[in-house]
Amino acid sequence: MEDWWHIGLRSLAAVAVLFTIARLLGKKQISQLSFFEYITGIVIGELAGFISTELEAHFIHGLTAMLVWFVVPLFLEHLTLKSKRLRDVLEGKGTVFIRHGKVLEENLRKERFSSDELMEELRAKKVFRLADVEFAMLEASGELSILTKEEARMLKPEDAGAADECIPQAVIMDGHLMDDALCSMGMTREWLFGELDKQGLTVQDVFLAQIDAKGKLYVDLYEDGDKPPVLQAPSGLLTALKQCETYLIAQGQHTDSSYTNGVYAECASMLGDIIRRVENDRMDGMRE
Repeated sequence: MEDWWHIGLRSLAAVAVLFTIARLLGKKQISQLSFFEYITGIVIGELAGFISTELEAHFIHGLTAMLVWFVVPLFLEHLTLKSKRLRDVLEGKGTVFIRHGKVLEENLRKERFSSDELMEELRAKKVFRLADVEFAMLEASGELSILTKEEARMLKPEDAGAADECIPQAVIMDGHLMDDALCSMGMTREWLFGELDKQGLTVQDVFLAQIDAKGKLYVDLYEDGDKPPVLQAPSGLLTALKQCETYLIAQGQHTDSSYTNGVYAECASMLGDIIRRVENDRMDGMRE
Protein backbone atom coordinates (compact mmCIF):
# COMPACT_ATOMS: atom_id res chain seq x y z
CA MET A 1 0.00 0.00 0.00
CA GLU A 2 2.88 2.35 0.77
CA ASP A 3 4.13 1.92 -2.81
CA TRP A 4 0.76 3.01 -4.22
CA TRP A 5 0.84 6.22 -2.18
CA HIS A 6 4.43 6.76 -3.22
CA ILE A 7 3.59 6.33 -6.92
CA GLY A 8 0.55 8.61 -6.58
CA LEU A 9 2.53 11.41 -4.98
CA ARG A 10 5.37 11.14 -7.51
CA SER A 11 2.83 11.17 -10.36
CA LEU A 12 1.09 14.26 -9.00
CA ALA A 13 4.44 15.99 -8.69
CA ALA A 14 5.36 14.96 -12.27
CA VAL A 15 2.02 16.33 -13.58
CA ALA A 16 2.59 19.62 -11.77
CA VAL A 17 6.11 19.91 -13.20
CA LEU A 18 4.93 19.01 -16.74
CA PHE A 19 2.13 21.58 -16.54
CA THR A 20 4.55 24.27 -15.38
CA ILE A 21 7.06 23.41 -18.12
CA ALA A 22 4.34 23.46 -20.80
CA ARG A 23 3.12 26.86 -19.62
CA LEU A 24 6.62 28.31 -19.58
CA LEU A 25 7.55 26.93 -23.00
CA GLY A 26 4.40 28.55 -24.43
CA LYS A 27 1.58 27.65 -26.80
CA LYS A 28 4.02 26.76 -29.56
CA GLN A 29 4.69 23.44 -27.83
CA ILE A 30 1.06 22.34 -28.27
CA SER A 31 0.67 23.58 -31.86
CA GLN A 32 2.55 22.38 -34.92
CA LEU A 33 5.88 21.10 -33.59
CA SER A 34 9.30 21.50 -35.13
CA PHE A 35 11.76 18.58 -35.10
CA PHE A 36 13.48 19.77 -31.94
CA GLU A 37 10.21 20.53 -30.13
CA TYR A 38 8.91 17.08 -31.07
CA ILE A 39 11.99 15.39 -29.56
CA THR A 40 11.81 17.57 -26.46
CA GLY A 41 8.15 16.71 -25.87
CA ILE A 42 8.82 12.96 -26.18
CA VAL A 43 11.81 13.00 -23.81
CA ILE A 44 10.12 15.12 -21.14
CA GLY A 45 7.03 12.89 -21.27
CA GLU A 46 9.20 9.77 -20.99
CA LEU A 47 11.08 11.24 -18.01
CA ALA A 48 7.81 12.14 -16.29
CA GLY A 49 6.56 8.56 -16.68
CA PHE A 50 9.89 7.18 -15.46
CA ILE A 51 10.09 9.22 -12.24
CA SER A 52 6.41 8.45 -11.49
CA THR A 53 6.74 4.65 -11.44
CA GLU A 54 10.43 3.82 -10.86
CA LEU A 55 10.44 3.81 -7.07
CA GLU A 56 14.08 2.74 -6.87
CA ALA A 57 15.17 5.81 -8.87
CA HIS A 58 15.78 9.07 -7.03
CA PHE A 59 12.96 11.53 -7.72
CA ILE A 60 15.36 14.48 -7.60
CA HIS A 61 17.56 12.90 -10.29
CA GLY A 62 14.59 12.54 -12.64
CA LEU A 63 13.41 16.06 -11.83
CA THR A 64 16.89 17.41 -12.63
CA ALA A 65 16.82 15.68 -16.02
CA MET A 66 13.40 17.19 -16.76
CA LEU A 67 14.64 20.65 -15.80
CA VAL A 68 17.65 20.28 -18.14
CA TRP A 69 15.32 19.34 -21.00
CA PHE A 70 13.23 22.40 -20.11
CA VAL A 71 16.05 24.94 -19.74
CA VAL A 72 17.95 23.98 -22.91
CA PRO A 73 14.94 24.30 -25.30
CA LEU A 74 13.89 27.53 -23.60
CA PHE A 75 17.38 28.97 -24.07
CA LEU A 76 17.56 27.83 -27.71
CA GLU A 77 14.12 29.30 -28.38
CA HIS A 78 15.38 32.73 -27.30
CA LEU A 79 18.42 32.31 -29.56
CA THR A 80 16.31 31.32 -32.58
CA LEU A 81 14.33 34.55 -32.26
CA LYS A 82 17.55 36.39 -33.18
CA SER A 83 19.17 33.97 -35.63
CA LYS A 84 17.59 32.87 -38.92
CA ARG A 85 20.41 30.36 -39.49
CA LEU A 86 19.79 28.68 -36.12
CA ARG A 87 16.04 28.59 -36.84
CA ASP A 88 16.72 26.78 -40.11
CA VAL A 89 18.91 24.20 -38.29
CA LEU A 90 16.54 23.53 -35.37
CA GLU A 91 13.16 24.06 -36.97
CA GLY A 92 13.89 23.23 -40.60
CA LYS A 93 12.90 25.11 -43.75
CA GLY A 94 9.86 24.92 -45.97
CA THR A 95 10.02 22.89 -49.19
CA VAL A 96 8.29 24.02 -52.38
CA PHE A 97 6.14 21.26 -53.90
CA ILE A 98 4.41 23.21 -56.68
CA ARG A 99 5.72 26.33 -58.42
CA HIS A 100 4.08 28.08 -61.40
CA GLY A 101 1.51 25.28 -61.44
CA LYS A 102 4.19 22.59 -61.90
CA VAL A 103 4.88 19.78 -59.42
CA LEU A 104 8.55 19.59 -58.39
CA GLU A 105 9.06 15.83 -58.19
CA GLU A 106 12.61 16.10 -56.82
CA ASN A 107 11.35 18.06 -53.79
CA LEU A 108 8.61 15.49 -53.24
CA ARG A 109 11.20 12.73 -53.17
CA LYS A 110 13.40 14.76 -50.81
CA GLU A 111 10.55 14.97 -48.28
CA ARG A 112 9.49 11.36 -49.01
CA PHE A 113 6.07 12.48 -50.26
CA SER A 114 4.22 10.37 -52.81
CA SER A 115 1.84 11.76 -55.43
CA ASP A 116 -1.04 10.17 -53.47
CA GLU A 117 -0.02 12.02 -50.30
CA LEU A 118 0.26 15.30 -52.21
CA MET A 119 -3.27 14.91 -53.59
CA GLU A 120 -4.53 13.96 -50.13
CA GLU A 121 -3.04 17.15 -48.65
CA LEU A 122 -4.60 19.23 -51.42
CA ARG A 123 -8.02 17.66 -50.85
CA ALA A 124 -7.69 18.42 -47.13
CA LYS A 125 -7.39 22.09 -48.20
CA LYS A 126 -10.55 21.67 -50.34
CA VAL A 127 -8.57 21.81 -53.58
CA PHE A 128 -9.51 18.93 -55.86
CA ARG A 129 -8.04 20.10 -59.20
CA LEU A 130 -4.27 20.09 -59.43
CA ALA A 131 -4.61 22.54 -62.31
CA ASP A 132 -6.00 25.14 -59.86
CA VAL A 133 -2.79 25.29 -57.79
CA GLU A 134 -0.25 28.01 -58.57
CA PHE A 135 2.06 27.44 -55.58
CA ALA A 136 2.31 24.94 -52.72
CA MET A 137 4.88 24.67 -49.93
CA LEU A 138 5.38 22.14 -47.17
CA GLU A 139 6.11 24.30 -44.13
CA ALA A 140 8.67 23.37 -41.46
CA SER A 141 5.71 22.51 -39.20
CA GLY A 142 4.52 19.84 -41.67
CA GLU A 143 1.54 21.93 -42.82
CA LEU A 144 0.94 22.33 -46.56
CA SER A 145 0.32 25.95 -47.61
CA ILE A 146 -1.19 26.53 -51.04
CA LEU A 147 -1.98 29.45 -53.33
CA THR A 148 -4.60 28.79 -55.99
CA LYS A 149 -4.58 30.47 -59.38
CA GLU A 150 -6.55 33.68 -59.72
CA GLU A 151 -9.07 32.14 -62.10
CA ALA A 152 -9.69 29.32 -59.63
CA ARG A 153 -10.49 31.84 -56.87
CA MET A 154 -13.19 33.44 -59.01
CA LEU A 155 -16.54 31.64 -59.21
CA LYS A 156 -17.54 31.36 -62.85
CA PRO A 157 -21.21 30.99 -63.92
CA GLU A 158 -20.55 27.55 -65.39
CA ASP A 159 -19.22 26.38 -62.00
CA ALA A 160 -22.43 27.19 -60.12
CA GLY A 161 -23.55 23.54 -60.12
CA ALA A 162 -20.08 22.08 -59.62
CA ALA A 163 -20.98 20.70 -56.19
CA ASP A 164 -23.21 18.09 -57.84
CA GLU A 165 -20.50 16.91 -60.23
CA CYS A 166 -17.94 14.19 -59.66
CA ILE A 167 -14.61 15.21 -58.23
CA PRO A 168 -11.51 15.19 -60.47
CA GLN A 169 -9.64 11.91 -60.73
CA ALA A 170 -5.93 11.20 -61.20
CA VAL A 171 -5.69 8.90 -64.23
CA ILE A 172 -1.88 8.72 -64.37
CA MET A 173 0.35 8.59 -61.30
CA ASP A 174 4.13 8.17 -61.38
CA GLY A 175 4.00 7.18 -65.03
CA HIS A 176 1.39 4.43 -64.46
CA LEU A 177 -2.13 4.36 -65.88
CA MET A 178 -5.00 4.23 -63.35
CA ASP A 179 -7.68 2.22 -65.15
CA ASP A 180 -10.25 2.39 -62.32
CA ALA A 181 -10.08 6.19 -62.17
CA LEU A 182 -10.29 6.43 -65.97
CA CYS A 183 -13.34 4.17 -65.97
CA SER A 184 -15.06 6.15 -63.20
CA MET A 185 -14.76 9.31 -65.33
CA GLY A 186 -16.35 7.52 -68.29
CA MET A 187 -13.20 7.73 -70.41
CA THR A 188 -11.30 5.07 -72.34
CA ARG A 189 -7.61 4.35 -72.76
CA GLU A 190 -7.93 5.24 -76.44
CA TRP A 191 -9.25 8.72 -75.55
CA LEU A 192 -6.41 9.28 -73.08
CA PHE A 193 -3.73 8.06 -75.49
CA GLY A 194 -5.19 10.34 -78.14
CA GLU A 195 -5.04 13.38 -75.83
CA LEU A 196 -1.45 12.59 -74.90
CA ASP A 197 -0.52 12.02 -78.53
CA LYS A 198 -1.75 15.54 -79.38
CA GLN A 199 0.94 16.84 -77.02
CA GLY A 200 3.58 14.40 -78.23
CA LEU A 201 3.59 12.51 -74.92
CA THR A 202 3.43 8.94 -73.67
CA VAL A 203 2.16 7.66 -70.32
CA GLN A 204 5.76 7.18 -69.13
CA ASP A 205 6.47 10.90 -69.67
CA VAL A 206 3.74 11.91 -67.21
CA PHE A 207 4.23 12.26 -63.46
CA LEU A 208 0.61 13.13 -62.73
CA ALA A 209 -2.43 13.53 -64.98
CA GLN A 210 -5.91 14.43 -63.82
CA ILE A 211 -9.33 14.65 -65.49
CA ASP A 212 -11.72 17.21 -64.02
CA ALA A 213 -15.50 17.08 -63.86
CA LYS A 214 -15.79 18.73 -67.28
CA GLY A 215 -13.57 16.11 -68.95
CA LYS A 216 -10.51 18.38 -69.26
CA LEU A 217 -7.11 16.71 -68.97
CA TYR A 218 -4.34 18.33 -66.92
CA VAL A 219 -0.84 16.89 -67.34
CA ASP A 220 2.27 17.40 -65.18
CA LEU A 221 5.49 15.99 -66.65
CA TYR A 222 8.57 14.51 -65.04
CA GLU A 223 11.66 16.67 -64.55
CA ASP A 224 10.01 19.98 -65.33
CA GLY A 225 12.18 21.80 -62.77
CA ASP A 226 11.40 25.34 -61.71
CA LYS A 227 10.54 26.62 -65.18
CA PRO A 228 7.06 28.12 -65.61
CA PRO A 229 4.78 26.05 -67.84
CA VAL A 230 4.76 26.80 -71.57
CA LEU A 231 1.25 27.86 -72.47
CA GLN A 232 0.35 27.16 -76.07
CA ALA A 233 -2.27 29.30 -77.78
CA PRO A 234 -5.24 27.24 -79.00
CA SER A 235 -5.58 26.95 -82.75
CA GLY A 236 -8.95 28.75 -82.62
CA LEU A 237 -7.24 31.84 -81.21
CA LEU A 238 -4.81 32.06 -84.13
CA THR A 239 -7.67 31.72 -86.61
CA ALA A 240 -9.60 34.51 -84.90
CA LEU A 241 -6.54 36.79 -84.87
CA LYS A 242 -5.90 36.23 -88.57
CA GLN A 243 -9.55 36.96 -89.36
CA CYS A 244 -9.26 40.23 -87.42
CA GLU A 245 -6.12 41.13 -89.38
CA THR A 246 -7.89 40.47 -92.69
CA TYR A 247 -10.90 42.51 -91.55
CA LEU A 248 -8.72 45.50 -90.61
CA ILE A 249 -6.91 45.45 -93.95
CA ALA A 250 -10.22 45.22 -95.83
CA GLN A 251 -11.78 48.06 -93.84
CA GLY A 252 -8.76 50.25 -94.53
CA GLN A 253 -9.08 49.66 -98.27
CA HIS A 254 -12.76 50.63 -98.28
CA THR A 255 -12.36 54.00 -96.61
CA ASP A 256 -11.83 57.31 -98.40
CA SER A 257 -10.03 58.93 -95.48
CA SER A 258 -6.25 58.61 -95.66
CA TYR A 259 -6.05 59.11 -91.88
CA THR A 260 -8.55 56.30 -91.17
CA ASN A 261 -6.78 54.11 -93.71
CA GLY A 262 -3.50 54.70 -91.88
CA VAL A 263 -5.06 53.80 -88.50
CA TYR A 264 -6.45 50.52 -89.90
CA ALA A 265 -3.09 49.72 -91.52
CA GLU A 266 -1.19 50.41 -88.29
CA CYS A 267 -3.57 48.23 -86.26
CA ALA A 268 -3.31 45.43 -88.85
CA SER A 269 0.49 45.65 -88.71
CA MET A 270 0.49 45.44 -84.88
CA LEU A 271 -1.88 42.47 -85.00
CA GLY A 272 0.36 40.79 -87.58
CA ASP A 273 3.31 41.12 -85.17
CA ILE A 274 1.24 39.52 -82.40
CA ILE A 275 0.22 36.65 -84.71
CA ARG A 276 3.83 35.95 -85.65
CA ARG A 277 4.84 36.02 -81.98
CA VAL A 278 2.06 33.56 -81.04
CA GLU A 279 3.06 31.25 -83.91
CA ASN A 280 6.71 31.33 -82.81
CA ASP A 281 5.73 30.55 -79.21
CA ARG A 282 3.68 27.59 -80.43
CA MET A 283 6.59 26.25 -82.44
CA ASP A 284 8.96 26.65 -79.47
CA GLY A 285 6.51 24.85 -77.20
CA MET A 286 6.16 21.95 -79.65
CA ARG A 287 9.97 21.60 -79.90
CA GLU A 288 10.33 21.42 -76.09
